[in-house]
Amino acid sequence: MNYGLYIGIFVAFVILISSFVTVKQGTIAVVTVFGKYRRLLRPGLSLKIPLIEAIHSRISIQNRSVELSFQAVTQDQANVYFKAMLLYSVLDQQEETIKNVAFKFVDATNLMQALIRTIEGSIRAYVATQRQANVLSQRHEIVEHVKHQIDPVLESWGYHLQDLQLNDITFDEEIMRSMSKVVASHNLKAAAENEGQALLITKTKAAEADGNAIKIAATAEREAAQLRGQGIALFREEVAKGMTQAALEMESAKLDISVILFTMWTESIKQFAENSEGNVIFLDGSTEGMNKTMREMMAMQIDKLKNGN
Repeated sequence: MNYGLYIGIFVAFVILISSFVTVKQGTIAVVTVFGKYRRLLRPGLSLKIPLIEAIHSRISIQNRSVELSFQAVTQDQANVYFKAMLLYSVLDQQEETIKNVAFKFVDATNLMQALIRTIEGSIRAYVATQRQANVLSQRHEIVEHVKHQIDPVLESWGYHLQDLQLNDITFDEEIMRSMSKVVASHNLKAAAENEGQALLITKTKAAEADGNAIKIAATAEREAAQLRGQGIALFREEVAKGMTQAALEMESAKLDISVILFTMWTESIKQFAENSEGNVIFLDGSTEGMNKTMREMMAMQIDKLKNGN
């Protein structure tokens, strides 16, 4: 009798204990009665009917991630290797959504297999319409295409695609080498163009500087020539004034004006002799030649005096 009481007390204790259920934070428990959905249990301590209600599954509402690694073929028959990271979660915490998640697939393994294969198929279908040269620059377009194609399917399963990151996109080794050569050739071309532009700018600036220097030198030379011409003109003017004054004085003194010309002739010969610096100057020193020169100089002087008067 005592053993039966102890057994009864033990069974009652076990039943009482089994009526308490603890649900962790970030998890929702799905309760069934004889295999049929009954209700949900939220995080915390809850009660259930012992031996009648059972915990069918515990659904995590936290974000979950999975890594993908697969191959696709482009339109021009190039193999592309993808490594991606998928982030997904339960769509929301509403009862219908949780029921869908709990009973849509047999278990989590089947869900994961369907999810991975669906995403891989969507990416392969997109890559098959693109050429190999365009794939690397279309990461964003690929992700947007997958989200657009996958979101309706996942929502029908009770899930939502949070993010898809294509961490690595590679090709066959031969294609990678050819792509590296193309990039290197483009870089060399760009470097040559930049060097040519720099050289053109340098040459242009140097030519502009030379042109400006020539202009400045020409301007300075023109101004110097003008000053030299003005100086010579002033010198000649003063000489003419002096000679005119001397001629007038000699004429008033009734002296022969040819004396001035003879003096200029002798002074010129003297200057030639003193400052010739090794040069040879031939002068006609004969009486006839001297008379001819004197007559020409006197004629020139007479013309100047007439023009001056």
